[in-house]
Amino acid sequence: MSLYSQLFYSSEVNELFSDENTIAAMLVAESSLAQAQAEIGIISKESANVISNCCSIDFVDIDKLKKEVKLGGNAAIPLVQQLTKVVKNQDFEASKYVHFGATSQDIVDTGSILQIAQYLNWLENKLTVLKIELMKITEKYKRTVMVGRTLLQQARPITFGLKTSAWLEGLCRSIERIDEMKKRLLVVQLSGAVGSQNKNISNEVVNLFAQILGLNPSFSWQSQRDNINELAGKLGILTGSLGKIAKDVSLLMQTELGEVFEGAAEGKGGSSTMPHKRNPVTCAAILANATRVPHLVGSMLSSMLQEQERSAGNWHAEWEVLTEIMLLTAGSLEKTTELIGGLEVDEKRMLANIEITQGLIFAENVSLALASKIGKIQAHELVEKACKAAVSKNRHLKEILIENSTEIESLDELFNPENSIGNSVEIVDAILKKYE
Repeated sequence: MSLYSQLFYSSEVNELFSDENTIAAMLVAESSLAQAQAEIGIISKESANVISNCCSIDFVDIDKLKKEVKLGGNAAIPLVQQLTKVVKNQDFEASKYVHFGATSQDIVDTGSILQIAQYLNWLENKLTVLKIELMKITEKYKRTVMVGRTLLQQARPITFGLKTSAWLEGLCRSIERIDEMKKRLLVVQLSGAVGSQNKNISNEVVNLFAQILGLNPSFSWQSQRDNINELAGKLGILTGSLGKIAKDVSLLMQTELGEVFEGAAEGKGGSSTMPHKRNPVTCAAILANATRVPHLVGSMLSSMLQEQERSAGNWHAEWEVLTEIMLLTAGSLEKTTELIGGLEVDEKRMLANIEITQGLIFAENVSLALASKIGKIQAHELVEKACKAAVSKNRHLKEILIENSTEIESLDELFNPENSIGNSVEIVDAILKKYE
């Protein structure tokens, strides 16, 4: 990996998609094919066992294989050549049945799906961890009053728990999308040269092949790539949702706001020239990934325009692009979990920031209270005029209203932040109950 592999990626998932594990997944497909054919009687069980015993990464010369990929255009061709030689050295008869009836794409695609299945297991476990962390902070801060901001301007008070509950809902919708997609995605590819199967890879063989691999059977999807594009799209959405969290936190970390911070650590977030800096470095990595992934998803969607029964180039374009999407999503997920788990919240600063407008943030409260007495339009005009006076005179809105003898009962209550959060607490409780 690159110099920045620790910044943008997950070490665990990098290992999952290593050259060794990618080749090993294809070997599992080759072994399972032989076992399925032996079960039906197409080849002998002795031959299948020899083939399976030889389907080990230990027998593969990876460097040689990588050099020969360019000759055949995919990794399955040199892999089958090496596997056949290994089997032949042990049992000449068995070597006749290596890759029997299959085509290269059957093995490449099925191997990819096996890796994707492992990836989704990892992803779902990590998503559950992040969901729990988000539920914890949402419960903890459901009554913590802060400024709600629209178009980067102060709008009216909400609670920090309301903000994090929206993060939680976005994450949980991705969890649901990914789970629902698996029935279409986790399928074998075993269709032969043009997707028509043959006597050695009949429906019966395909069903057994899928059963052995723990996947679902399928007819050809050699040039119909909606299933893996669905994965790319859903990971794009997930990465965007994680990026939204990082965007909010990084904005709240600004010196002028100072309401929320990434967890502190020795040497973290410093500047090479400014000792006082506390930079949102974890957020920056998540945001960088969220910036890259949509364009990769676009590349995947472009590759769907595949010619006839197998594409010259568009199928090939998927391989590294889809892997990169999965790697970047994994990195974002790990770093978001780290971010949420160590989040520091300055509740006093949140309250202090509510007051920097000198009561203007409560203008809507006043307008609504007046509307029932003098009408909505008149109330809006009166309060708007009072707001302009407060700004020009650098005085608190409440003072201006009192000075103008504005008749409103319980004026102090209208300027109480806790009375201005709408149904924030009730919404948070409903969302927490929904996902508990």
